Amino acid sequence: METPLLEMKNMNKKFSGVYAINNAQLTLRHGTVHALMGENGAGKSTLMKCLFGIYLEDSGDILIEGKKVHFTDPKQALENGVAMVHQELNQVTKRDIMDNLWLGRYPKKGIFVSQEVMYNNTKKVLDDLEIDVDPKKILSTLSVSERQMVEIAKAVSYNAKILVLDEPTSSLSDKEVEHLFRIINKLRDRGVGMIYISHKMDEILRISDDITIMRDGKYVSTTLAKDLTMDEIIKQMVGREITNRFPTKENIVGDVFMQVKNLTGMYGSTIKDVSFELKKGEVLGVAGLVGSRRTELLENIFGYATKKSGEIIVDGKVVLNRNPKESIKNGFALLTEERRATGILPALTLYENATIVTLKRYLKNGLLDNSKIKKDTDWVMQSMKVKAHSPRVAIRTLSGGNQQKVIIGRWLLKDPEILLLDEPTRGIDVGAKYEIYQLINEQAKNGKCCMVVSSEMPELLGICDRILVMSNGRLAGIVDAKTTTQEEIMTLAAKYV
Repeated sequence: METPLLEMKNMNKKFSGVYAINNAQLTLRHGTVHALMGENGAGKSTLMKCLFGIYLEDSGDILIEGKKVHFTDPKQALENGVAMVHQELNQVTKRDIMDNLWLGRYPKKGIFVSQEVMYNNTKKVLDDLEIDVDPKKILSTLSVSERQMVEIAKAVSYNAKILVLDEPTSSLSDKEVEHLFRIINKLRDRGVGMIYISHKMDEILRISDDITIMRDGKYVSTTLAKDLTMDEIIKQMVGREITNRFPTKENIVGDVFMQVKNLTGMYGSTIKDVSFELKKGEVLGVAGLVGSRRTELLENIFGYATKKSGEIIVDGKVVLNRNPKESIKNGFALLTEERRATGILPALTLYENATIVTLKRYLKNGLLDNSKIKKDTDWVMQSMKVKAHSPRVAIRTLSGGNQQKVIIGRWLLKDPEILLLDEPTRGIDVGAKYEIYQLINEQAKNGKCCMVVSSEMPELLGICDRILVMSNGRLAGIVDAKTTTQEEIMTLAAKYV
């Protein structure tokens, strides 16, 4: 019997006395893709961070090709052939691709860094992975999906024999997902073992050889992917059956509440002459390919990006929304796509993150009323079903999905009239997705207006009343979610490409 490439046995890790992983285990075979699945907070990322040396496990054994290892930092892991692509990108965005790939291991000519060797090495890695981007491009000029591919290229550049991919497709279009799968198949053929964390069931069943499921920090099962169905995976993940992916819609769409007229962004590469209406109690989806400027549309409405021209009319009155502060006063809220960069305040507690937008509410004689803050924080944790040991833990220690729930709860405390949600379920498990769909549904039922950007077509069709389709910064059309098809939406999305 072949020695496994990786074995993790009886892995335990506590935070503040509470188990994040409890006797967790995983066995990875050479040249296979091993999916690691579970709800947000199930312990998947914690287990992988123990492997990668970010966390030091309290107890347990890690064996690579039968040899016991114990990494105390990521550098050791990388030097021993273990690389990890994190869900939340952590890059030096002001530097170019070359610098990001070779940071800490620059090729030198004498005492100087050899720019020529670094360029050629970068080009070789990118070409091998069929990533068509200039190695000298500054990371901040790339799209989120391009930056994701650069991070994957960096991991591959270490010639790793074990590669951990944590939500690698969360920012990728369908075309880019196909590209990633070609890379994965190429690496599998070379004997690389990959651990693949994702909440996208169709991807998991398509790309995986084995599937390990975790729940509440504990190991549940490992099964050949070909022997599992989507329903069986969900049942093992959540410990119960979920019969419907989307809740029953109970909202009643009313009169027009917001009008956007001829909205054009300040710069030429952004949105151009976009006009539409949003009705009371409506969930309006925003679809489009990567580069269609869906995010820019929400950012211009919210005042996060500067508009060149156009009008926003709310309840019959023109609002300027010159900046986010003014937009919040006008009843808007924006859940951003990149929660780590523009959503959470990582060094602050859950308690502080949940109430940062509503601080004025808690002032009493010039001092903060902690009892009111606690009451509202408890509401966020209970209504959003946030899994955390305490509201006083740093929000960065929570899983990505639980961070997302806190940010949504933060905005709901503000009780906005218009909710702008950019990829609200990105990187979130199937159970938590359903809960967020229910929250959106509840807001619409209460007469609030919601705009939802999503890369997942079934999601838009399942929760929206109408779907606005963007194409290269322009409005390509608006369709009825009940009667449209994915084919019609994709045709519109390619209209101005």
